Amino acid sequence: MPKRTDLHKILVIGSGPIVIGQAAEFDYAGTQACLALREEGYEVILANSNPATIMTDTTIADKVYMEPLTVDYLAKILRFERPDAIVPGIGGQTGLNLAMELQRQGILEECGVELLGTSYQSIQQAEDRELFKELCLQLGEPVVPSQITHSIEEAIDAAKAIGYPVILRPAFTLGGTGGGFADNETELRLMMKNALTLSPVHQVLIEKSIRGYKEIEYEVMRDANDTAITVCNMENIDPVGIHTGDSIVVAPSQTLTNKEYHLLRDSALRLIRALKIEGGCNVQFALDPQSFQYYVIEVNPRVSRSSALASKASGYPIARVSAKIAVGMRLDEIRIANTPASFEPALDYVVTKMPRFPFDKFNSASNILSTQMKATGEVMAVGRTLQESILKAVRSLEIGVGHIYMSKFDDFSERKLLEYIRLGTDDRIFAIAELMSRGTDLGQIATATQIDMLFLDKISNIVRYEGEIKARPWDEDILRKAKRKGFSDKAIAWLWKCTEREVFDKRKELGIFPVYKMIDTCASEFDSYIPYFYSTYEEENESVVSPHKKIIVLGSGPIRIGQGVEFDYSTVHAVQTIKKSGYDAIIINNNPETVSTDYTCSDKLYFEPLTVEDVMNIIELEKPEGVIASLGGQTAINLAQPLRDHGVKIIGTDCDAIERAEDRKVFEEVLTSLDIPQPRGEAVTSVEDGVRAAAEIGYPVLVRPSFVLGGRAMEIVANEEMLRRYLKTAVEVDADKPVLVDKYIIGKEVEVDAICDGTDVFVPGIMELVERTGVHSGDSVSVYPTFSISQAVKDTILDYTKKLGLGIGIVGLYNIQFIVDRQDKVYIIEVNPRSSRTVPFLSKATGWSLADIATNVILGESLKDQGITELYPKEKERWYCKVPVFSFSKLSGMDTYLSPEMKSTGEAIGYDDRLPYALYKAMEAAGMKLQDHGTVLLSVCEEDMPEALPLVQRFYRLGFNIEATTGTALFLKDHGIRTRMKKDYTEDPSDITTAMRSGKVAYLINTRDPNSAAHVNAGVEMRRLAIENNLTTLTSLDTVRALLDVLEAISSRISPIDG
Repeated sequence: MPKRTDLHKILVIGSGPIVIGQAAEFDYAGTQACLALREEGYEVILANSNPATIMTDTTIADKVYMEPLTVDYLAKILRFERPDAIVPGIGGQTGLNLAMELQRQGILEECGVELLGTSYQSIQQAEDRELFKELCLQLGEPVVPSQITHSIEEAIDAAKAIGYPVILRPAFTLGGTGGGFADNETELRLMMKNALTLSPVHQVLIEKSIRGYKEIEYEVMRDANDTAITVCNMENIDPVGIHTGDSIVVAPSQTLTNKEYHLLRDSALRLIRALKIEGGCNVQFALDPQSFQYYVIEVNPRVSRSSALASKASGYPIARVSAKIAVGMRLDEIRIANTPASFEPALDYVVTKMPRFPFDKFNSASNILSTQMKATGEVMAVGRTLQESILKAVRSLEIGVGHIYMSKFDDFSERKLLEYIRLGTDDRIFAIAELMSRGTDLGQIATATQIDMLFLDKISNIVRYEGEIKARPWDEDILRKAKRKGFSDKAIAWLWKCTEREVFDKRKELGIFPVYKMIDTCASEFDSYIPYFYSTYEEENESVVSPHKKIIVLGSGPIRIGQGVEFDYSTVHAVQTIKKSGYDAIIINNNPETVSTDYTCSDKLYFEPLTVEDVMNIIELEKPEGVIASLGGQTAINLAQPLRDHGVKIIGTDCDAIERAEDRKVFEEVLTSLDIPQPRGEAVTSVEDGVRAAAEIGYPVLVRPSFVLGGRAMEIVANEEMLRRYLKTAVEVDADKPVLVDKYIIGKEVEVDAICDGTDVFVPGIMELVERTGVHSGDSVSVYPTFSISQAVKDTILDYTKKLGLGIGIVGLYNIQFIVDRQDKVYIIEVNPRSSRTVPFLSKATGWSLADIATNVILGESLKDQGITELYPKEKERWYCKVPVFSFSKLSGMDTYLSPEMKSTGEAIGYDDRLPYALYKAMEAAGMKLQDHGTVLLSVCEEDMPEALPLVQRFYRLGFNIEATTGTALFLKDHGIRTRMKKDYTEDPSDITTAMRSGKVAYLINTRDPNSAAHVNAGVEMRRLAIENNLTTLTSLDTVRALLDVLEAISSRISPIDG
C-alpha cells in the first residue's frame, strides 16, 4: 500500500519534560518522526512542553505548540488546527496515554481526527493487563501467574492465591513507577497504596515473582501488510528483578542458544501480528536459565525507551520507519541506505548499554535497584568483543573510573563483598570484579547474583589479564593484546605505574592505533557507506577520511542531573551551522538517547567514549581544522586542556580563557581588574583553613567543591559545627581538591546567556529567577523578561556581561549568574565559559538561535557580519517561564528540600501575555498538582514565620483550610488566622501522617532551621511522606508566592454584594 494521499496535516504528541523513565530517547524518536513525515510531504503539528530539546525547534515541525501536555490543552490544539490524524506512539507513555484519553472522551471523533498506526483497540489490548493476559492465553503464550487488583484488600487476596514473593505493576505508568517486589503482606500494604495512587486508572497487577530468570527484549516492526521483522534482540546482564532501564544490556544476546533465540523471536512476531501493531514495538521476556520455559513480561505497543538503544545498536531508525508505516507505507517501500526496511539488521559486533545513575549527587537515596527505574541516562559502547564493549562503556560513564575497578571496594572483606553483590546496585559490576581479583570462585558469585556464567567468565577474563599486563610492563605484545581486549591507556598506566600520556606516546611510537568499523545494519552483506563508526584494534579501517576541511564537535555524554539534553541541543545546532559553512562536521558522543548520535545529523559520527585517549585516536585519523569543546557541557570543557597538551587546536573559547573563568584565583584577578564585585570568599585545602576563612568572612557561608557541575555537594552553612561536619563528611578536602567558602548573600538571582566574538558582545535576554539565592538555578523557576529588577540593575548586568566576555577572552557562548542584593548592588556568582542549560529555553523565548550564532562566531564570523549590532535587543512583550521537573518518586530516601545542589531532571515551559498565566501553564506542564481548594499544611521555621504570614493569609482568602504544626499554628492563630493545630512530627508522627494520607491536603509548605538537627530530620520525614502520598511540596516561600499569583489569577472569587 503506497503512502496515504488523503492525509495532509498530522499532529505528533511529544513526551514532555524529562523524568526518570522517560528521557531524551523520546525526543530523538519524536524528532525522527516529525522529519520523516515532512519528508513525505505532510504538514506536521507538534505538541510538546519541553524547551530543552531540539524536537521543539521550529525547524523540526511546521508548527510547534509548547503547551502543557494535558487533554484540555490538546483538545484546544485539535479544535484549532483540525489535523487529519494523530500519531500516538512516538511520545512515550505520556503521548500514548493522552491519545487514548482523547479517543475515550470522543474528542478525536468530534474533530474528525484519525488515530494513525496501531489502533486504539490494539493499544488497549497491549496496555490493559487483563486483556493482554487473555490474548496470550489464546495464543498459547505463557504469562506469569497474576491478578488485576483495584484495592489493597484485593491485592492481599491475590498475593495469598499466587504466593509470595510478588511483584506490583501499576497500569499505564512509565519506567516502572510505583512498582516493586513485596515479600510479605506488610510490604504489600505499604507499596500498594502508592501504586494505586500513581496508576491513572487505579489498577495494579499483582504478579508472581520470577526473579533470577534471564531478561530478554526484542525490538520488532510490522506494517499493515503483515510484514514483520525483528530489528534487534537484547539481553540484560542482570537477571529479572532489576528494571531493564537500570540493567547493563548487551546486543545481540550472548547466552541464548539458537533454539532459545528463535523460540523467543517467533513468540515476539506472533504477538505483534496478533495485536496488529503497525510500527515499532518492544517485547520483553523472562527465560528460565535451566530450561526452555519462558514468560511474556510485557509488550509496549509504541516506540519505547529501548527503541533508541536498538536503533543506535543496529543502525535501523525505528521511529522514522514507524512514522512512515503510520501513513500507510510498507516496509519494502521504505529505504535505509541501500537496503529496504524489510531487511532484518545483522550485527557483527557487540553493543553494551550501561545506565548512568544520580547517586553521586544523591548519596542519601538508596542505590539498591529494583523494578522501579532510577537511572537518569545511559551510555552505549560498541566493540568487536563483549570485553572490549564493556570496558568502553565503563569509561564512558564519567563516574571517576576508567576501568572495571572501583577503589571503594578495596576495604571490603570477601564476605562483605559477597553480601553486597546479592543486591542489585549501581556499582555491583565493580564489586564482582574485586571479588574476582581476590580469586573468589565464580560459582559463588553466580549463586549470589544469578548472573549467567558466560558474563561472569568474560569479566573474569578482563581481571585475569590485568595480572599479565602488570607482570610485563612496556611489553609490545602485551600492549597490543591489552588494546584488543579494550583496556584503556589509563588502565594500562595504572597497572604499569606510569602516566596515561606515557602509554599514549608508546602506542604512537609503535603505531598502535585503532581502526574504525562501520555500523551499517547489514554486517557489510550489502555495499553501503553509512558514516557511523566504532573503534577496535584490528587491521581494516572502514572510515574513509574526507579531503574536505573538518571540525570535530565533542558531545556531552550521558544525561545526568546538571547536564541534560540541553547540551545536545547546542551540539546539533553547531553541526548544522558547521555544515552550512562548508566544513565536514564530525561528532564524537556515546549517548544512544540523543539526536546528535543519529548518523544523519552529521557528516560522520564516532560512537566512542569521551576520554582524551578515544578522542585523540580519532583526531590522529581525521586531522581536523579544530575541535569545539564549549558546547558539550562540562564533559567537553574538561577535555579542552588535555587535548591542547596533545597539540590539538581548540577553536572558540580557548584553554587560557577557560582557566580565567574556572580557576578561582585567576578569576578573582580578572574581576578585580574589571572592578566587578563578587561575594567575599576563599579556596581552602583543609578543615581548619575552612573554619578560619568562614570566621573571617562571616556566617552564613556557601561551601562547595571547585570545578563542579549542577551544584554537586553544595551547601549553605550557618555555623562552625555545620561547617566542620560538611568538610569532614560531604567532600574530600585537600591540596588537590580545594573547597570554596563564600559569603552567602541573600538576594535575587539573575542569569544571562551571552555570545562574545572577541570584539563585541550580544545578550539576547536576561532571565530572573523566582527563588532567591540558595536554590540552584536549575531548580528555580526562571522568567524572561525580568519581572522585578530595575533598569539600572539591568544596565549594570549588561555592562558586567560585556566586560567579562571581553576580559576573560570568550569566543562563543558563555553563561553568567548574578546576585542582586536588597540595595540593588550586583554581584557575580560565576561565569561558565561554555554553552549552558538555559540556552534552548532562552533561544526559544527570544527567537535568537544562540547556538547557531555562537558557532558562526567560533568559525570566524563576527557578530556584526551576522547582522547583530546591538548589545541587548528589544525584549519580547510576552512572558516565558521555565519550571523545573523532579523525579523524587523514583529515588527513595532522597530529600526533596531545594538547596544549592541541583535535583531536577528536566524542565517545562509556559508562555502567555500575562505572567500569572505563563507561570500557570509552566507549572501544569511540569506536572505540579495545582488545586484551587483543599488544605494547606504548614511547618515553617521560626525565622520564616513573618514572611510566611501574608502568604497564608492569601491562601485563607482563597478558601483553603489551614493546618500547621504546633509552633507555626500558634504564630498563625496569634495573627488572626483560623488554624487546625497538628502535633509536631518529632512529638507524634501519626498526626501528620494521618493528615497527609487523608487525601485532603493540597500543599505541604515546609521550611527548615539548619541549626536544629531535630527540625531538619522531622522535615526530611514529612517531605518523604508527602512524596509517597503524591502531594505538592514547597520548600521555598518564593515558589509559594508565585503559586499564589497563579491561583489568584485562575480562581473564581466570591464576595458579598456590598463589597
